[in-house]
Amino acid sequence: MVGEIRTLDFAALVEAIHRLHEEMAAQAGRAVNLTLTLRNWAIGCYLREYEQNGSDRAGYGEGLMEILAGRLVSLGIRGVSARSLRLCRQFYLSYPGIWQTASPKSPGGLIGPIWQTLSAISGKALSSPGKAYTKAATEPALPPSLLLERLSFSHFAELVSIEESLKRAFYEIECVRGNWSVRELKRQIGSLYYERSGLSQDKERLAALAQTGAKRVEPQLVVRDPYVFEFLGIRPAEAMREGDLEDRLLDNLQQFLLELGHGFCFEARQKRLLIGDTHGFVDLVFYHRILKCHVLVELKVAPFTHEHLGQLNTYVSWYRRNVMVEGDNLPVGILLCTQKDHTLVEYALAGMDNHLFVSKYLLELPKQEEMQRFLDEKIREVGDGQ
Repeated sequence: MVGEIRTLDFAALVEAIHRLHEEMAAQAGRAVNLTLTLRNWAIGCYLREYEQNGSDRAGYGEGLMEILAGRLVSLGIRGVSARSLRLCRQFYLSYPGIWQTASPKSPGGLIGPIWQTLSAISGKALSSPGKAYTKAATEPALPPSLLLERLSFSHFAELVSIEESLKRAFYEIECVRGNWSVRELKRQIGSLYYERSGLSQDKERLAALAQTGAKRVEPQLVVRDPYVFEFLGIRPAEAMREGDLEDRLLDNLQQFLLELGHGFCFEARQKRLLIGDTHGFVDLVFYHRILKCHVLVELKVAPFTHEHLGQLNTYVSWYRRNVMVEGDNLPVGILLCTQKDHTLVEYALAGMDNHLFVSKYLLELPKQEEMQRFLDEKIREVGDGQ
């Protein structure tokens, strides 16, 4: 090995380190995903066992998931909302065969203690958990060991939402065959690939078209999985950064708004929202003490597109429905798009139709020209420092 390194030229050295990095990143991602998937399956097993045989289960009734989620959050455990717990339960019921695959996989290491505990509380539940829920608990189309190796828990979260077993099996096969990312799996389900396949006379040609250009899993995408960084205790801001320029602009923008003296009170950075089954992240969130409303700020280091404004409007509408309390005024969004020597500032006003109120908002918020000058100046500073 040493002899090989000594004979490398510089280009070969760069390539060797690049290959090493990619392989180790992929292995790390697979290890984290496997652990997370097995943890969530085991949580589902515990939940199902408690629902069926818990000595005090009658005292919690239908509110079990909400009460349990609150208790777990108080212990500092991330990613255990009532919705997440229900998902774990559904995952366990939908993929009972994972027990048979995973239990011998690491009997005394990574997951051995978990299996010993589960076996102690409910040997029957582990041997045939699907009997009480036969609609979802059908055998997967591929061996559970292969599914565990190739799919993340985010993949499983999409698959368990498919009630029809044949349809779910179809997407399991295609997802593994094409090494699809989670986003690609969601896109293919949304495009009715299964239904179109059933109607197509040339299924092989359709399959080839579906796989062409499909978004594949890449090592760096693994750690950006929301379930993964919650599991690892990583703050969303740590996992969602897109570049040094955006980070430096956000650092300065946050301080800039606080120093304006217009009533901005900082609340959050990279605020995570769950809208339906989609995760979104708001760059900066403030509460404006004069306007008595939330102000959401989105920075795009890219030219303006209507999709950017639509995304911000979605965030503003979500805040209006889920965060506003009595006494609050409607939330407002500020979109900043930047491209080297050009800056655009747009406001998302959550469908306000009161012109006087809109005027008041625009009077209290930073002027567009003010924001443009600030961003242009910071972009030049970053450019000069590189």
